[in-house]
Amino acid sequence: MGTTAMRETAEGAAHAAGARAAGAIRAWENDPGAPDAPYAPISRPRPALAAAPLALAIAQPAPGGRDAPGTAVFRYWAAAEALRRASDHWASVIGPGARWHPAVGAALPVELDGGVELNAYYDRAALHFFHDTVAGHACFTGESPDVVCHEHGHAVLDGVRAELFDAPFAEAAAFHEAFGDVSAMLAALRLASVRDALLDATGGRIHRSSAVSRLAEQLGWAIRQSTPDAVERDALRNAANSWFYRDPAQLPPSAPASQLSSEPHSFSRVLSGAFLHALSGMLLARGDGAVDGDAIAEVAADAAALLHAAVGAAPVVPAYFSQVAAHMLAADAHAFGGRHRAALTGAFVKHGILSVPSATGLTAGGGEQLRAAAAAFGEVRADAAAAGDGRPDEPAAGGPAPAAGAAGAAALRRVTLPGAAFGLTADVIVEAPAHAPRFAVAGATPDLGSVAHPPVERAAASFVEDLLRRGRVDLSAAGERRAALDGPLATKSHELRPDGDALVLRRRLFDCGFGAA
Repeated sequence: MGTTAMRETAEGAAHAAGARAAGAIRAWENDPGAPDAPYAPISRPRPALAAAPLALAIAQPAPGGRDAPGTAVFRYWAAAEALRRASDHWASVIGPGARWHPAVGAALPVELDGGVELNAYYDRAALHFFHDTVAGHACFTGESPDVVCHEHGHAVLDGVRAELFDAPFAEAAAFHEAFGDVSAMLAALRLASVRDALLDATGGRIHRSSAVSRLAEQLGWAIRQSTPDAVERDALRNAANSWFYRDPAQLPPSAPASQLSSEPHSFSRVLSGAFLHALSGMLLARGDGAVDGDAIAEVAADAAALLHAAVGAAPVVPAYFSQVAAHMLAADAHAFGGRHRAALTGAFVKHGILSVPSATGLTAGGGEQLRAAAAAFGEVRADAAAAGDGRPDEPAAGGPAPAAGAAGAAALRRVTLPGAAFGLTADVIVEAPAHAPRFAVAGATPDLGSVAHPPVERAAASFVEDLLRRGRVDLSAAGERRAALDGPLATKSHELRPDGDALVLRRRLFDCGFGAA
């Protein structure tokens, strides 16, 4: 970043020089921030990416020279440190079965600078980062641990639950974005210095706004210079929020950051907000009353394990958020005897991910339904083994059973949508996981009760139309030329490919959502 070199004091430079002599590098804790941010680099062990349990491979060789902020050397090591920290985190949660999607291979490639664009994305081939100069300041998305760990989270989730990549549901796409933001927060919390600063900033109420809850401040600042209403006032997104669930089909396809829309990054804030509230509740409800850095590390590990277990077991359905919430509660009953039930339920009800009837139904009778449902994790593992998933059956010590990423992966339902409804000359085929909800739960309506589960066909049609409205679909391979649908200013996250007399929708990538083609 152009002005970061100015942030170093003589004392800090001397300290960093001594650290480098001992084989360390300098990096950011979680984000460089806006040009006037007071953040300074910290010393970290030199990361070995090929040796990570979830291995990585940066395309560019490590540059030589002094790693002063603002240099290519610093950016390389800042990205490498964040990547290794994120890989160490998720490998510790997933266990020996941790791996990337088969299309990626043994090591996830990383392109640190793919050219001029305020964007970053994961495309089942690599992680891609970019740069641009805004108001005289250079912004490299690969320099921000928030952005790096977010995109890394997409790749982790794709390895755990591949069905989510192409699932034609708004909540599945939004969950991918929420998982990326949660990954960035959890990776930051691995640092003791971040946990201590979080306690100072929030007084132990860690659901309050902080450097941890504010995601990608630097990228948010850069986007805000040209499109002020596209991002939040102090970051790209902030997990310290009170967004309340709405049926995404009833929301506009895009909106200012001050409103909720069905656009995946916007809608993801409902779930990332609930996760942060749950984490805060878990911390404050600890039996020993400890609210310190070690306690934050412990509840963060618990929350990550519950999320991973729920992702592996929850069926991929249109109302995906409520299924994940219910499975996190079941995982808590399985692994921790319901220790975190109140914190989880309170967070999911506050954000409307579980309606009041859904939450009370799950926890009635002292959580009898949840205790019975905990056995579902064993059933899912057995299904995965029968499908050749190859994941270990034994849970990590003290944690929930491992997720079964391939459970139901081969069962896809081809849904044909009339192309004429979208102004196309051929019908559109989407492939949806052929799953049914495991729990009778739903999100909340704004006034009273629960949202009705949408049929798969309607949810898929709404998802496709939203993509077309946002100009996110590449029509060129399909031979379709529709000026109204071209969306020349949008990165194409999807494409339509010929499939006999029809067109099949395929996802290309998960990106930041702000890049111009």
